[in-house]
Amino acid sequence: MATTNVTMRMDVGLKNQLQELVSNLGMDMTTFFVMTAKQAVREQALPFRPAMNEPNQETIEAMAEVEYMRQHPDTGKVYSSFSELLNDLDDEEDDGCIK
Repeated sequence: MATTNVTMRMDVGLKNQLQELVSNLGMDMTTFFVMTAKQAVREQALPFRPAMNEPNQETIEAMAEVEYMRQHPDTGKVYSSFSELLNDLDDEEDDGCIK
């Protein structure tokens, strides 16, 4: 795919603020503008607005648990179907394990 350069002007302070934001989101300015352009073309509208939402403590703990389980696959249960999972949950609820 051929690429082209795009030149634009913006306030220095705004550029610096945007550069810091996209960096905190894990991308550079070029990636941000290409992503924004692709989204606008795909949606035929102004693109969505990515935000830096901080996860709450419960979410942080859940992410840590998933990471631990990835590193230690023997610690989790494996189900062959969703029905099997639901049955197991019902059994735990009957045993008083789930509140």
